[in-house]
Amino acid sequence: MFGNNPIRGLEKGSGDELFVQDIFLTIQGEGPFVGHAAVFMRLGGCNLACKFCDTEFESFTQIPIDKILEKILSFQTKLVVITGGEPMRQPIEKFCQLLLDNNLKVQIETNGTIFRNLPEKVHIVCSPKAPNGKYYKLREDMLRRINALKFLISTKFEAYKDVPDVGQSGYNIPTYVQPMDEYDAELNKQNTQHAIKLAQKFGYILSVQTHKFIGIP
Repeated sequence: MFGNNPIRGLEKGSGDELFVQDIFLTIQGEGPFVGHAAVFMRLGGCNLACKFCDTEFESFTQIPIDKILEKILSFQTKLVVITGGEPMRQPIEKFCQLLLDNNLKVQIETNGTIFRNLPEKVHIVCSPKAPNGKYYKLREDMLRRINALKFLISTKFEAYKDVPDVGQSGYNIPTYVQPMDEYDAELNKQNTQHAIKLAQKFGYILSVQTHKFIGIP
């Protein structure tokens, strides 16, 4: 976290086991499913090292997917959000299909740098990052599959002051702008005000981290 994590590459394998950081019940606080009760499954490791990242994902455990499913079903909640780290690092195709086969709704939160051919019913929210101060174009196969784009907004970091062109022109992808949480009340206020202006000017959708306001993970 905060850019101090090791940069991890693709994990190979059958997908019968996954490296899991945490599984917990919460309320989805961001993006298209905001306000929905959800089981978050945070996978271990990331292929980026962003300085502002406040998420712990390096104390993970390898768990068989049938055991993961058992725990998720115990929460009796229909929405499962798979995040990280970067969830596309791992072979999650089989697990996503397993969740769908059990009548669960699945959302993936990805930075968009890795593509996997996930089942069509999986909702993909892509939040591109600029770890070295520069965004890169998203792959065309990713752009065709994305259900929503979510961009972090910061007045402090130059790359995050505006919504960049990552190849989304010509694709009808809903775009969310989310104030970056910089653990500084004044900076956060500035980020929120700037995100509001962008939403008003360009028709983006404002996303705020509502789970932090109500004090849940």
